[in-house]
Amino acid sequence: MAVEVVYRSSRDLERLFMDKAEADRHDKMLELAELLAEVLQKAVPSLTEQQVEEAGIYMAKNRDVFAKAFKSQPDALSELLSAPVEVAEPVAVAEVVEAAEPIAPVKPAKAPKAAK
Repeated sequence: MAVEVVYRSSRDLERLFMDKAEADRHDKMLELAELLAEVLQKAVPSLTEQQVEEAGIYMAKNRDVFAKAFKSQPDALSELLSAPVEVAEPVAVAEVVEAAEPIAPVKPAKAPKAAK
């Protein structure tokens, strides 16, 4: 029987990753999305919680494009305008201190020994 090590994002407990680096990247993206959502909520209080969450996730997923746009390359945003619309999936964010945690493999139960 093979043993597989999988990693769980500490901020999105539903997602499992085969690679720790990928789980860490996902955690960092969600952390950025959460902070962006807080800033957006403060800047535009009329937005709903779901709207700021979706906008934060969208901006965090496309942070490289937004970074280029903020560094005097506003044409970089045209990349997002021409891309197909991606619907943000709501993510349940859990407050956990550690980053990606490995999930311990489960050992199968031993069969009882046969009587002699």
